[in-house]
Amino acid sequence: MRKFSLVEFSVNHPKLVVLLTIIVTLVSMTQFTKIRTDTNPKHMLPETSEVRLWNDDVDKAFSLYEDMIVVGIENEKGVLNKDTLGKIIRITDEILKIKGVATRDVNSFPTITNVSAEESALKVAPLMTEVPKDDTEMQRLRKMLFENPLFINRIISKDGKTTAIYIPLEKGANGKEIADKIREIVSKEKGDEKYYIAGDPVARDTFGVEMFKLMAVFAPIAGMIMLIVRYLMFRDIFLSVTLMMDAMVSIVWSMGLLLALGFPVHIMTSMAPVFLMAIATDSIHIFNEFYFRCREKTDKKTAIIETMHAVGRPVRYTALATAVGFGVLLFMHIIPVKVFGGMVAFGTVALRILSFSFIPAMFTFVKDEHIEKASRSEDAESGRTSQFLKKLAGFGAHKPKTTVFIGLIFFVLAIIGITKTVVNNNMVEWFKRDSEVRVADTVMNQALGGTSLGYVVAISETEDFIKTPEAMRYIEGLQRHIEKLPVVGKTSSVVDYVKRINRVLHDNDPKYDVVPETKDTIGQYLFLFSMSAKPTDLDNVVDYPFKKANIWVQLKTWDAQAMRDVIKAVDEYKISNPIQMELRPAGIAYFNLIWNDEVLSDMIKGFIIALIVVFVILVFNFHSVKWAIVGYTPLLFTILLIYGVVGFIGKDFDMPIAVLSCLSLGMAVDFAIHFISRFKQRVKEQEDAGVPASITDALLWTAARPGKGIMRNAVLFASAFSVMLFAPLTPYITVGAFIVSMMLLSAVMTIIFLPALIMLLQGWLFKCNKCL
Repeated sequence: MRKFSLVEFSVNHPKLVVLLTIIVTLVSMTQFTKIRTDTNPKHMLPETSEVRLWNDDVDKAFSLYEDMIVVGIENEKGVLNKDTLGKIIRITDEILKIKGVATRDVNSFPTITNVSAEESALKVAPLMTEVPKDDTEMQRLRKMLFENPLFINRIISKDGKTTAIYIPLEKGANGKEIADKIREIVSKEKGDEKYYIAGDPVARDTFGVEMFKLMAVFAPIAGMIMLIVRYLMFRDIFLSVTLMMDAMVSIVWSMGLLLALGFPVHIMTSMAPVFLMAIATDSIHIFNEFYFRCREKTDKKTAIIETMHAVGRPVRYTALATAVGFGVLLFMHIIPVKVFGGMVAFGTVALRILSFSFIPAMFTFVKDEHIEKASRSEDAESGRTSQFLKKLAGFGAHKPKTTVFIGLIFFVLAIIGITKTVVNNNMVEWFKRDSEVRVADTVMNQALGGTSLGYVVAISETEDFIKTPEAMRYIEGLQRHIEKLPVVGKTSSVVDYVKRINRVLHDNDPKYDVVPETKDTIGQYLFLFSMSAKPTDLDNVVDYPFKKANIWVQLKTWDAQAMRDVIKAVDEYKISNPIQMELRPAGIAYFNLIWNDEVLSDMIKGFIIALIVVFVILVFNFHSVKWAIVGYTPLLFTILLIYGVVGFIGKDFDMPIAVLSCLSLGMAVDFAIHFISRFKQRVKEQEDAGVPASITDALLWTAARPGKGIMRNAVLFASAFSVMLFAPLTPYITVGAFIVSMMLLSAVMTIIFLPALIMLLQGWLFKCNKCL
């Protein structure tokens, strides 16, 4: 019984194949109504991850909010004047009306709790209920602000030029939407003040909105660029649109599956359409060979079938290598990365199915005169591109030792550059330097304690231990130790409230700005404070069995390394000051650190798995370990060289680059598979024809004919990703620059280095003398 051939079936039933493709595509499009985005960093890790569970426990124990927006108000003349203070009150009042704001816990001049004494009695009340009427009241406000360490660098800068409004959000509130409403409020105020809106939810949700826009805009633009470049290559609009349709169909299928399974769109999955658009360029090898075959065959169907027979094996194995490169991401812990890997792996498989069905079917609709016109320029002997590629390959083939020696020099430099890389994730730096989000964060970090928040939780097994002078002084000492770090802008804890109460109840005498001597006194102070203050004032820093205390640590940067420095300082303090209390980090800054470490761990694990699996694929494809090693070399060299450049220019090794480290193997190996497979085919054809096999001639032919497809593939791939270089978000720019560089460099390395390696190792690679 004759073996079924998808290509032959598609060529004989082109209308049916196209109809089935359209039906599946339309069904997939019905899922697009379910689309939603998710940029919450908490969702990067599984719900069962230790850091998520611990942070949730801390939030519950201390009545903390998951998200907080910080509004900065700056006046170069100082904020302590009637006009500015009036604006602060009006802005605060309007913010309290916004849906999604946890109004009872907004902290600003009019709402923050101030601890003072009146007639030897503790007074706990809002700092400023109305604008001071005269200079005396203004001086009194100034004194209350600058004598209270809880306020300095939190709601008032040391120079008095900046204040802040801290706005906690209810669970599920959208930070971008609330930030936009705040912008509307402050835009109504006129004067010398400048307003800045910062905080993790602002960066996160703004990024989500921008990400969604880029996904909707960049994929069509990338497709249009590729269509234009493809037309310039083949001068046939129908075939150019066919390859474009191939990519678009796979994108619709992949997005449809993603949404049908209930997954949201994350930062990485938002890039998937452009990736699939670029991966679809591997079909260029089919187009490339088809035009060469059309010059040699008069029957179109025969040319199609022979084309698929010639390039079918390398196309299948390159698809497998690419799918594996992305599929490796499924083994990672970062959820959006896993989803992205599965989505693009599925899309890659879909593309290859379309390559053996939809594309051959569409070839049958192309008019013969169009094929004849386009194929005239496809001449491996006289074409300018082919001649250029022959010269490139000739350099490697005729001067293999020189080529390899130059490569070794760059290899050493790349290794040096890689040693300089720093793994770091900072969502604020995902925006450009002049963006509103990044400018606001920079200004607020310079003027006040910092917009990034971490916690250090002190835990005792003994009830009421936190009330003891021993525990209080230990926490105070830890705060002073942490504050020595340049990345720490401010710390606060229950100790600061106790010391403040102690001082004001002793006529504001500075010598009483200390922890009281007895546990009973501390307990009385905390009881008095809890009776008058907002519930969360005390809840945020201590639990009611008084077994846990929460130290707030404001950081002046969102860099993951900042929280690592805090943890190191805490560990040092524990060693030099042993006590029966456990100290554990928590908060969003701690989550970012763990996430950062997971990225590094996943990168190493995924990269090793990808190295092994891609090598195994090469062995199976070439039926030889030797040829697999040769095919492996240029792609490893390319990746190392690009990572070396990343290290030398000081670019942080963040999540997008870490993910690319795995999938780049799958993409870069495509060229080696095509080159070596077609080279070995050429040698065999020479032997079968009884022509003395010349390795040099076979290498030059491979560079001129299949090599033209490789260069076209690289140019198309690079053109698709070049659109990302103009994105307003730096991860997209990073991915665009990385992929453009990798594809172009990988193609050139394949054309130059493979001939050099094959010539140097020909005695090892070829067993028979007639192949030499």
